[in-house]
Amino acid sequence: MNPAGGREAQLKHTGLRPGWTTGACATAATTAAYTALLTGDFPDPVTITLPKGGRPAFALAAEELSAGAAMAGVVKDAGDDPDVTHGALVRSTVRVLPAGSGVVFRAGPGVGTVTLPGLPLEVGEPAINPVPRRMMREHVAEVAAAHGGSGDVEITVSIDHGEEIARSTWNPRIGILGGLSVLGTTGIVVPYSCSAWIDSIRRGVDVARAAGLTHVAGCTGSTSEKTVTTLYDLPEIALLDMGDFAGAVLKYVRQHPVGRLTICGGFAKLSKLAAGHLDLHSARSQVDKPFLADLARSGGATEALAEEIATANTGLAALRLCEAAGVPLGDLVAARARDEALAVLRGAPVAVDVVCIDRAGAVVGRSTVAGP
Repeated sequence: MNPAGGREAQLKHTGLRPGWTTGACATAATTAAYTALLTGDFPDPVTITLPKGGRPAFALAAEELSAGAAMAGVVKDAGDDPDVTHGALVRSTVRVLPAGSGVVFRAGPGVGTVTLPGLPLEVGEPAINPVPRRMMREHVAEVAAAHGGSGDVEITVSIDHGEEIARSTWNPRIGILGGLSVLGTTGIVVPYSCSAWIDSIRRGVDVARAAGLTHVAGCTGSTSEKTVTTLYDLPEIALLDMGDFAGAVLKYVRQHPVGRLTICGGFAKLSKLAAGHLDLHSARSQVDKPFLADLARSGGATEALAEEIATANTGLAALRLCEAAGVPLGDLVAARARDEALAVLRGAPVAVDVVCIDRAGAVVGRSTVAGP
């Protein structure tokens, strides 16, 4: 990341302490449990490798070894972020499976199960998101290679009191029942400070302008950063870690213009911008499915399809319905979000385009470039 802006700048500016995601904790617990299963000893602390290369160590808070199974537990430390899962005990129980079984994930007590379509997991699957699954698979493979295992295991992740904690999250509304989700794309929880984040956005714009850049990108997260880097070959200092603060980017660029602004983010999040929301955080704005239904109608959706969209479980589910019907909802959302951005810019000499992506980073909607 650009040291003058973004999340690293936020942490340096505020002195807030970062923490670890539930996915990182589950990976650490899994690594310790499988190591103990193969060697008889639990590594404590246990070290893992994060997606961006960091190597944190985790102390074990619980361990249990029996014939054919091992359990290890790690207490989640969310740093200075007001995360509802801070202090929760994340456990992983690893059991050996027959050769060729691969890695199988199970939801233990306190981890939810997906019951509705529209999420990046199939209905019936434990709510363990794709990146944590990948991290656990990779660490199982490393432990197997180091200690002579096959890597064929069942991993059951549980979170003490997770079902109770989940009542204060959005999980029940989106059909994740029985507990929490195991989340995280980087393994790191960045403490949330509105003023510091917005300040880091402003610093990022200032640095890009001082370097003579004429094209910057406001990105909602690390996946969108990778996408715009691939699309436009932008340097790091052109990437603004916008997060949920679309309004902060647009208002500052209005006062300090850059020739072109690309906004890139998840389809559901950018559908909020398309609907006129400038703060994209889930606590302050929600995906408006009836709005998406109206957009889909403008793109040729039948009334029956529009009604399905209006009652879809998630924005992604609405998008998939339209993709199956050949309705370009992603492009329609991108174009409307671009127009909303231009309205906030109020005629400032900035051209705008919008790129909507799915959770894997694939482009699912794109606008043309427009400006004054």
